[in-house]
Amino acid sequence: MSSVSLAVTDGMLHFELSLAYEIFGTAPAGVTGPWYDLEVCGPDAIRFGRFRLEPDHGLDRLRDADTVIVPGWADIDDDPPADLVDAVRAAHEAGARVASLCTGVFVLAAAGLLDGKRATTHWAHTDALAARCPAVEVDPDVLYVDNGSVLTSAGKAAALDLCLHIIRLDHGSSVANAAARRLVVPPHRAGGQAQFVTTPVPARDDHPLAALLPWALERLDQPLTVEDLARRARMSSRNLGRHFRAAAGTTPLQWLLTQRIRRAQELLEQTDDTIDTIAEATGMGTATTLRRHFNRTVGVPPDTYRRTFRARTGSPIGP
Repeated sequence: MSSVSLAVTDGMLHFELSLAYEIFGTAPAGVTGPWYDLEVCGPDAIRFGRFRLEPDHGLDRLRDADTVIVPGWADIDDDPPADLVDAVRAAHEAGARVASLCTGVFVLAAAGLLDGKRATTHWAHTDALAARCPAVEVDPDVLYVDNGSVLTSAGKAAALDLCLHIIRLDHGSSVANAAARRLVVPPHRAGGQAQFVTTPVPARDDHPLAALLPWALERLDQPLTVEDLARRARMSSRNLGRHFRAAAGTTPLQWLLTQRIRRAQELLEQTDDTIDTIAEATGMGTATTLRRHFNRTVGVPPDTYRRTFRARTGSPIGP
């Protein structure tokens, strides 16, 4: 069982703290495999906003965690506590994966974990991060950044995206999708998506894309075009593009490609289908096309992804 420790102290933002506790503390319905062993680590009783919290262990316990989550830091003008910074640095040096949510990035920066690396935070604080930490490559335009053992997210909803990304890395797309369904949120928003989106997802049944997106997801095996989507939505291609940019922060074709890749991940995780078969099932056409897009998006070829995922989860490799 993988352990997740929330690193807390006075002055944390309660939304990000509660979000991480909810996601990593409860396995989605239907997930029968091992889930996370969650602990809250901090110095004595702490206060954040109007709430009081009793940690399970002291900050020194972070050294034993597989993953350390640092929630948002309320007052970025104050230096984070030295004991928190030292404990997060020690945990990373001991081999922990460390992730910050929103302004928790200032703790990681103070620990020196972001020097020479790309990072993000809430768009309102990216200038402050860049000015205070010139050794950090600050990207103000993305939802989250994954550097392997160090991850950072933008604010609020993007913190949720990063937590789901971590679940996807550890347990695969199917489990991450189950977690998203429990939280009633979209199963995947790519880290490189823009932070500021007028309407992150269609929130109303009468939204112009509300019926279109499920319709398209049921037809990923077909060679859908922008014209096909526009015709189904009964609008021009240009108008469709405007709605997609406002609702999803991306183009219709990029959204389709992302969904095809996610579906390919699920099939690689759950079946022994050949790459050719998966290419057909996801509308990629050929194994060559699937491999090219999959490698560019996920960072590894489909065959490698399947082997790595099954080795990590203990799933059978196949006959």
